[in-house]
Order: sequence, then C-alpha cells, then structure tokens
Amino acid sequence: MTTKLPEGYKPSSDEEFMNERQSLYFHTKLLVWKEEILRESKETLAHLQEDSQKEPDIADRASSETDWSIELRTRDRQRKLITKIDAAIERLNKGEYGYCEVTGEPIKLERLEARPIAMMSLEAQEEHEKFEKVHRDS
Repeated sequence: MTTKLPEGYKPSSDEEFMNERQSLYFHTKLLVWKEEILRESKETLAHLQEDSQKEPDIADRASSETDWSIELRTRDRQRKLITKIDAAIERLNKGEYGYCEVTGEPIKLERLEARPIAMMSLEAQEEHEKFEKVHRDS
C-alpha cells in the first residue's frame, strides 16, 4: 500500500472505486477521528478528576453533577462510535469497506466522506429506517 497520499488528495468518482489511494484516505480519516475521540475522552477524565472536589454550595454542586452527567453520556456515545470506527477499519483491511451491506453496491463517496462508518448506501439506510419505524410503531 502507498505510504503517503498526495497533498490535498480527495477521493473522486473519476477514479476506480476504493482503489489504493481511496482506501488509504479513508483509513487515515478513520484513524484521525478515533485518535481525536480518545484525546477528548482523556481530557474529560482529567477534567472530572480535577473538579471532583465538592462545591460547598448545593446549587453549584447540582450544576456540576449535571455537567458531568452530560459529559459522561457524550463519552459513552463516543465509546460506541469507536467500536464502529474499528469495524470500518476492519472492513477496509478485508477489502469490504465502502460497499453497501444490503445491496453490495458501492456507497457514494459523498456519503463516506460525511459518514466514514456508513455500512449502507443512503437508499438502503432510508429503507432500513422506514422498516424499523413501521415495526417499532406496531
């Protein structure tokens, strides 16, 4: 695999889908995203440890606890996101990345750019969500 992408490279529909450059581009994008989430999580933990002293005022304490709760919920969502990022990297390594798990067709580059962990084409995702909504409401 190529070790470096040309500066400013962006995947294009003019090239073969999920060629070496596109694969490397999305691999790098996923790794950078994961590292950013992990860094933010470490910062949150450090912040929570620093602020763990109890404020004497009950209103301040309640406010801090609410803030911590929101932060921890955000971190939990990001932990789940890391699992999805790891799964996307695994699909890249297997040569399955970028293909809809329902239709087997390539997922549009614009969708992968916006949501690099996408496993379905936009159309398949919309159908899946309609199906879930119908069955959830039943």
